[in-house]
Amino acid sequence: MLDNGNMVLVTQSVPSNMDYDDEYYNTQTSDTTNATNSGDKLVFEENGVMYVLKRNNQRQILTPRSIPSALDNYHRVTLNFDGVLSHYYHSRILNSSGWNILWSQPNNICIEIDGDKGPGSCGYNNVCSLGSNNRPVCNCPKGYSLVDPNDAYGDCKPVFSISCDEVGRGSPEDLYSFITIRDTDWPKSDFQKISPSTEQDCQNACLNDCFCVVVIYRSNSCWKKKFPLSNGRIDTNLNSKAFMKIRKDGVPPLSIPGFPNSGSSRSKNWRNLSVVLSALLGSSVLVNILFISVFCWGFFHIYKKKMKILRPTSHVADSMCHSFTYKELVEATKDFKEELGRGAFGIVYKGVMPIGSRNVVAIKKLDRVAHEAEKEFITEVNVISQTHHKNLVRLLGYCNEGAHRLLVYEYMSNGTLASFIFGDLKPTWSQRTNIAMGVARGLAYLHEECSTQIIHCDIKPQNILLDDHHVARISDFGLSKLMMINQSRTLANIR
Repeated sequence: MLDNGNMVLVTQSVPSNMDYDDEYYNTQTSDTTNATNSGDKLVFEENGVMYVLKRNNQRQILTPRSIPSALDNYHRVTLNFDGVLSHYYHSRILNSSGWNILWSQPNNICIEIDGDKGPGSCGYNNVCSLGSNNRPVCNCPKGYSLVDPNDAYGDCKPVFSISCDEVGRGSPEDLYSFITIRDTDWPKSDFQKISPSTEQDCQNACLNDCFCVVVIYRSNSCWKKKFPLSNGRIDTNLNSKAFMKIRKDGVPPLSIPGFPNSGSSRSKNWRNLSVVLSALLGSSVLVNILFISVFCWGFFHIYKKKMKILRPTSHVADSMCHSFTYKELVEATKDFKEELGRGAFGIVYKGVMPIGSRNVVAIKKLDRVAHEAEKEFITEVNVISQTHHKNLVRLLGYCNEGAHRLLVYEYMSNGTLASFIFGDLKPTWSQRTNIAMGVARGLAYLHEECSTQIIHCDIKPQNILLDDHHVARISDFGLSKLMMINQSRTLANIR
């Protein structure tokens, strides 16, 4: 949800310091002339209705007007990994069929994702088509294969070679031919437009240009495209033809920059030359190599030991969190000016980050470089970043720069449960019940539902935070013990 009241879907990771200029879905709930008519929050009710609640308390319904009854069906809304927002329902009757799609947005993600950043819905040189439930299906063009066979949404590479170094190997007509694909385009890969043009002239222009890998012909115009091909999609409204240049069968391949080719004759020549040169090396050269190797090993060993002292090891490469620089967090906290609280391993400060409508954050500064602080940092970044539940405090990012290690969390405006229940204004029994239920749900998720089961080990009022609506959020996983799926118990030291 943006500050202007629009709820948008974007292709980039959040939080981000970049402007969200590559949105592919927009609720159109911004009113520049009347701010009270703009959106305030996205609401998904128990009856299955999802809407944008405006600041004047009016609703803009996003779900269809007629939906299956929540008394007879479960409802869930999921933002899928491919970027499609889908609303599903499931009958409460036992042994019924699985989840059914009710609606989804955007209507055609292959076309809607059209930004200049990234490859599009599918990887580079890939083609997106609309499958069932408005989900994208990615397929490599003929003559191309996946770079990673396990990633169907990833990049494609040609199984042949296209090179500008074809001297003495024949004319372009002898080396290449075209395959025709209808209503397919890669709109962000143009490097030349020819107009007017015929189909044959369009093909000839690409055939005689070693940088050209495909041409699009439409309405007497020709667009030449080069690697990498981005935003590939099939669109029946294009009324166009794509002519992809492929190598003719029987023509020996050349290496392609960026794509390894084990069959390259040039590579074989270099390998043969290396063998000959190696055989001619004398014993003195061998001694020099051994001396240099020992010297490099010693230098690397000393350097590694120094780096281990300056920067503690942190295995956060696989984390989906945003990585902040220390300078960014110093500026966000105004040099760590406003303290929110103190924990076992550090101090929590209030900060402001330009990451969307909710830009106030809580920044936990780990002030120990001891072994237990390193364990807490690795645990919190790698584990909490993979958890997602309404009763858990969300980890937004981290900083691991030199000796500085900080964690960036959601800001909870109503503080800790301890300050709430022991404050001057006592909570009502309804509030107490809701908070207790929220804590129970969060613990149940940690113990049973998340992929890596977690035991908190330090539940207390100081580690339960309250958001704007006094919803309980569990925080501080510093003493968490991770359990394998088939593990029934664990041991933990008492603080």
